[in-house]
Amino acid sequence: MRLCFLFAPAAIALASALAPLGAHAAQTDAAKPELAGEFRDWFVYTSGTGANKICYALAQPRQSEPRGAKRDPIYFMVTNWPAKRLRGEPSFVPGYTFKEGSAAEIQIGNDKFPLITQNEGTAGGAWIRVQTDERKLLNAMQRGANMTVIGTSSRGTMTRDTFSLAGISAAMERANTSCK
Repeated sequence: MRLCFLFAPAAIALASALAPLGAHAAQTDAAKPELAGEFRDWFVYTSGTGANKICYALAQPRQSEPRGAKRDPIYFMVTNWPAKRLRGEPSFVPGYTFKEGSAAEIQIGNDKFPLITQNEGTAGGAWIRVQTDERKLLNAMQRGANMTVIGTSSRGTMTRDTFSLAGISAAMERANTSCK
């Protein structure tokens, strides 16, 4: 949770910028994120220049439950923001606002990682609750095949989003080299 409250607007802005385009779309406007690489189910984007440069490894879920729930685009990101000395910050954009006071959780195999949630206007975000768990989560992601994020929307709907982890290691490596 190192900088989650400072980073929330940036994560939500990225999701908003990508939302109408989908994760696969190329960006033409220099102010928008630029695709830096595709690695199976993960994509790397960069945004900004110099001290304002940010790099993201990003994926959308392979499966979301309940099916048909009204949601904005859903993303899981691992972010590097060198100017803020932020490297390998995992975050989740659920496509809805979270239920006030609710927590969320990531599951990879038998490993579970609690998340804190934050709403910013009409969007929500979630970050690792315990900073020392960030490295453990990233290691589990690199070893795992799938990751499930469970949360509760402001309407009380419990959601389960399952992400493929195929390509995460290469995507994180590209994000690291793109944002030194």
